[in-house]
Amino acid sequence: MTDDSLRWRHFGDIARRVTSGQIDPQSVVEAHLSAIDRFDSRIHAYVYVDRGAGGRLGPTLAVKDSQPVAGMPWTYGTPSWRDRIAQEDAVPVARARAAGMAILGKTNLPELAASIGTTNTLFPATQNPWRHGITPGGSSGGSAAAVAAGLTTVALGDDMGGSIRIPASCCGVVGLRPTPDRIPSEMVDAAGLSSRGVLGRTVDDVSWLFAIGTQSQRHRSRSNIPRRIGLADSTSLGVDAACRDACRRAADALAKAGHRVEEISWEPEPVTEGYAIVRRASMASFPADLSTFGPGIRQLAEQGRDLTVTDYFRAFQTATLAASKAIAMPLQASFDFLLTPTLGSVPMPIEKVPPFLGEAWRRHVQFVLPVSFARVPAISIPAGLHDGLPIGVQLVGRFADEFQLMDFAEELERQPGFGFERPPGLD
Repeated sequence: MTDDSLRWRHFGDIARRVTSGQIDPQSVVEAHLSAIDRFDSRIHAYVYVDRGAGGRLGPTLAVKDSQPVAGMPWTYGTPSWRDRIAQEDAVPVARARAAGMAILGKTNLPELAASIGTTNTLFPATQNPWRHGITPGGSSGGSAAAVAAGLTTVALGDDMGGSIRIPASCCGVVGLRPTPDRIPSEMVDAAGLSSRGVLGRTVDDVSWLFAIGTQSQRHRSRSNIPRRIGLADSTSLGVDAACRDACRRAADALAKAGHRVEEISWEPEPVTEGYAIVRRASMASFPADLSTFGPGIRQLAEQGRDLTVTDYFRAFQTATLAASKAIAMPLQASFDFLLTPTLGSVPMPIEKVPPFLGEAWRRHVQFVLPVSFARVPAISIPAGLHDGLPIGVQLVGRFADEFQLMDFAEELERQPGFGFERPPGLD
């Protein structure tokens, strides 16, 4: 009989129990496959499940369908690649497989990862495990939903303009966007902004998969040194009260723990304006027939093909300079970490997800997007619920210093009102 509790156990706990012989690694796989059978027909986190998955380590892995897994579909959510089967593993998948992880399957995403929701024309829309009809965020929405619903131990995603942190916040899980190229990619990113990252139910879960993906040793200092925190929770675009309140609660908790918190300014508009051009160019670079794209994606890609090199570099430079001024420079000169809401607005119904690169989209991504242009790591931490739906806060760290960022994030995660909660109705 399958031990259902194994699907909720943490990465390190599973690995230790397997090593000591207390549990069989295949029992973890079976627990997750059983949960997928019971719950994924209404969540639609997965687009493909390997019923023969197996591994020797114990923890299981779900992979966003933007990344190849040998022998599995690799659609990227677009009809252009409906029948494509990957021939090789993505680098982090290969490293996870070599470490003994079981690869459960591929998770859903919007077409070409170009949305803050998770819908496409190939597969059913992914639902938020917390409430049917609510978006799980995007573009790594399938991965975040699978983690939140206990359908995998951890998951891989990627994040160009917030695509790990957005769904992590919406689904109430932990999502790490590392410094770009810390987890290698075998594919060329035309914009140079994308970062492969990880999602889990705890910071510790995320740190295990990050260490495997980067082939590095986990070094958790858990220092008690007081830190300097730059707090940004308001902008000219406006912020939903629930998002700002969560950030204020995090600031108060960190201040009570002995850290120094100081308010800083945050002006996202030069970044969102620049990204709107950069992302259009990126979408136009996909080696596929534009006529096979959905209408909205096709229009954006066509606009991208009309851009000049000057258009692109001017937009990229403007966005990068603004992000460096707001984020990179303060982290080097004045602060150890920055704290913001993860999102500018709360999770919305699937049918109300705003158009990609539009005004409501800008408000939603105003805290995650500048971090991408600053090319520094960031992590979204669950910060409780509003109207029964998750809210997240974002911690931003220094370039290539992910382990120190995760150490600090774990301190916040331990505070009352923060950290993962199980969605209702999934036991």
